[in-house]
Amino acid sequence: MLEEVERWLTRRSWSSADRPLDRLTDARNAEPHRASVSVVLPALNEEATVGAIVATIRRELMEKVRLVDELVVIDSGSTDATAAVARAAGARVVHRDAILPRIPALPGKGEVLWRSLLVTSGEIVCFIDADLKDFSADFVSGTVGPLLTDPTVQFVKAMYDRPFGDSAGQGGRVTELVARPLLNLHWPQLAGFVQPLGGEYAVRRSLLERLPFPVGYGVELGLLVDALHTVGLDALGQVDVGVRRHRHQDGQALGRMAAAIYRTAQLRLSRGHLVRPALTQFERGEEGFVPRTHAVDTEERPPMREIAEYAERWAA
Repeated sequence: MLEEVERWLTRRSWSSADRPLDRLTDARNAEPHRASVSVVLPALNEEATVGAIVATIRRELMEKVRLVDELVVIDSGSTDATAAVARAAGARVVHRDAILPRIPALPGKGEVLWRSLLVTSGEIVCFIDADLKDFSADFVSGTVGPLLTDPTVQFVKAMYDRPFGDSAGQGGRVTELVARPLLNLHWPQLAGFVQPLGGEYAVRRSLLERLPFPVGYGVELGLLVDALHTVGLDALGQVDVGVRRHRHQDGQALGRMAAAIYRTAQLRLSRGHLVRPALTQFERGEEGFVPRTHAVDTEERPPMREIAEYAERWAA
C-alpha cells in the first residue's frame, strides 16, 4: 500500500460513533443553507425492505432530530408495491420516467442516481440502497457526518462487514474478485477503501453535478475514480457503520455486474472502445446448455450541470 494511502487511512477513516447526533445537528443548524441533506433511495421491486428503511430514517433523523431535510425514493419501474410502501412509510416517491422526460430513461441504477439530482435540493446528497435488512440510521448519519463537520471532505463511503450466509465478512464477491484488484493495480490511491462498490455514500452536490454517471452497475466505481481525479484523495473518506445485510445476487447476475464494472474501469483507463461490449453466459435447458448474451453497460450520462433543466433550476 502506498505511504500516502496509509496516512489517508489514519486521517480519513472514521467510525459513526466518532460524531454523535447532537454534534451533527449543531453543525447542520449552524449553516442550514450549506448543510441541507437529501437522502435518495433508488428502488426496483423492493417492497419487502424499503418501508422499514424509510420509516427508520424518518423517525430517527427527521422527527427525533432534524438532520435530514428530504427523503426521496426513486422508483425505477417496480412491478410490486415498492412505491406504495415507500410512500406510506413517509418518503416522497418519484418515478424515474417522470424526471427529465425529454431524455428517454435507460435501465440501470446509475441512471436513477443521476436523475435524482434533478428532484432533490440538498447540498449534501446521501444514497442508500433499498434492499438493506436490519437497517440502522447510522448508515445515513455516519456518512453525512464528516461532510457536516469538515468543509474539506467532499465524498464519504460507508464501510461495513458483509456476511454471506453464516460466514462473516464473505460478502462483496465482485468487490474482491474484480473491483479491488482493478483499484489496486490502476488507482492505488483508492486501495484503502473497504467497500468501494458499496451503495451507501454521501457527496456534496457541488461535486456530484460535475461527475459523469455510468448508467448501470459501474456507477459506484466510476464516481469514486472520477471523484479522486476531480478533488483528490484527501477530500474522500469512509466511515464504519457496522454490518450490512441485504439480498444477495446469484452468480450470473454477479457476472454481469463484474463485466459492467470492468467496462467502466476500461473506459476510464483508455477512453477507448471494447470490440464487443457484451457478455455471454450459459443456462442449462432441456437439451443442454443455452447461451444467453447480455449487453454490458456502456452508456454514461454527462455531468448534471451540463443539463439545461438542471442549470435553470439552480439559477432560479
